[in-house]
Amino acid sequence: MSGTQERPTGQQTGGTVKFGDQSAERRPSGGPPSAGGGFDLNRPTIISLCYLGSIITGISGIVGIVLGHVWKGEGEGGSNESWMTSHYTYLIRTFWIGFAASIAATVLSVILIGFLLFPVIAVWVLVRSVMSMLKAQKQEPMPDPETLMF
Repeated sequence: MSGTQERPTGQQTGGTVKFGDQSAERRPSGGPPSAGGGFDLNRPTIISLCYLGSIITGISGIVGIVLGHVWKGEGEGGSNESWMTSHYTYLIRTFWIGFAASIAATVLSVILIGFLLFPVIAVWVLVRSVMSMLKAQKQEPMPDPETLMF
């Protein structure tokens, strides 16, 4: 044995990355992560990553919306931090509005207009997911979670 110790996978010493463990190592101030803190894998970030993955897989968005509804329901009991609630609203609306727009684009594909709408919908979901992820990394609430825009 060389005397070196290996860290468990998914953990970063001195950082904020804790895969699958939301209760571990909270920042004392509750503020944003430090500049060199790494990638904070919090719940809104997980939902955003599911949405981004759905652009490639087509199915992971369903996992994201289920997680969003479940975690938002948990927050009504007071266990979620306030900044997360705005992200849940924003991301749940992103899914359902994108889903409805995709159905409309499918119907409009009969007259060829829908084919032009699919890339627009994909970019809209992509931008909203990335914006939510960036704010979630700073642990900031979404400014207007009810908006249709960005």
